[in-house]
Amino acid sequence: MKVAVITGGSKGIGYAVAASLLKEGYSVAITSRNIASANEAASKLVAFGDVLAIEADVKNYQSQEEAINLVLEKWGRIDVLIANAGIGSFASIEELTLDAWHETIDTNLTGVFYSIKASLNAIKQSKGYIFTISSLAGTNFFEGGSAYNASKFGLTGFTQAVMLDLRKHGIKVSTIMPGSVSTYFNHHEPDQDKDSWKIQPEDLGQLVVDMLRMPARTLPSKVEIRPTTPAGS
Repeated sequence: MKVAVITGGSKGIGYAVAASLLKEGYSVAITSRNIASANEAASKLVAFGDVLAIEADVKNYQSQEEAINLVLEKWGRIDVLIANAGIGSFASIEELTLDAWHETIDTNLTGVFYSIKASLNAIKQSKGYIFTISSLAGTNFFEGGSAYNASKFGLTGFTQAVMLDLRKHGIKVSTIMPGSVSTYFNHHEPDQDKDSWKIQPEDLGQLVVDMLRMPARTLPSKVEIRPTTPAGS
């Protein structure tokens, strides 16, 4: 049995990765700040395998430790961490509030640091795999994106440094950098027709499975993924 922990796993990319890993035989814990959302997601995911819903806030280190302890109490190990929880806040520097800045950095960057720190001892024991979900916004800046760009540029660099820190322990670390994905991110309402050109969440679930199947000697440490056809083409 292998065990995966997915932060922000109640919807979107996290939910799709959870479904993909459950179908591969993993036991999966999904976390969310909203336990009702986590429970609702788990009630659907249980059709694919053994799933645990946990209320946890990545911005709070103690909350992350408690979530990891719950996983270890239930299954005794952690093989894969998907640090997926993230938010978007988009505004000109003139309108960007202090609260929006801190919420974005604390969730998208510090939250990943907390998630990795809390699970690191368990992943060392399993010689496991850590994934962070960055973005093409982690290498491409844009107007109105100062907070989001800062968080994702930081996450991309953070993950690559962590990869170098941990490879000597037999731990793989990768960052996945998607472009436009059909999710509820930033209050978007997915539409099967209008979003048909976008990356679908299940595509990223398949990508994680494919990366986990790579030979142990080979590490795709940073993966950029974008829609094949741009919007409007």
